[in-house]
Amino acid sequence: MAIQRMDNVGIVVDDLEAALAFFTELGMEIEVKAAIEGRWADRTVGLDGVRSDIAMLRTPDGHGKLELVRYRSPAAVNPGPENPPPNTRGLHRVMFAVDDIDDTLARLRPHGAELLGEVARYEDSHRLCYLRGPAGIIVALAEEIG
Repeated sequence: MAIQRMDNVGIVVDDLEAALAFFTELGMEIEVKAAIEGRWADRTVGLDGVRSDIAMLRTPDGHGKLELVRYRSPAAVNPGPENPPPNTRGLHRVMFAVDDIDDTLARLRPHGAELLGEVARYEDSHRLCYLRGPAGIIVALAEEIG
């Protein structure tokens, strides 16, 4: 038996509204927002007393999904340094293909986006960059060129 698809990537954030503002400015669309709690939630994630707020976002093509989660109880924990470098073990980054990398960066900067390096060119095919978004999330952007 094979998997059917990758359904979504989940990311825990402290400020759900700020994360939503960032990712909707990027171009994602909110599919659903909900409060999650109850015994089923406790059993699913293996924690007691789960109370969280979630937002499911989708890419404009409808194929990619991102679930943002803010835990009200138990409180979210920080696994390491506040802003780990890109070579930290675990979730590395989330990458998005964009039409115009410069315009995207300009729109995301007011939402706290900071370049980790610079916009670089990969051969004659792409312009790429890594930036830090809400909750320290590393977001990569790729613009196809040529």
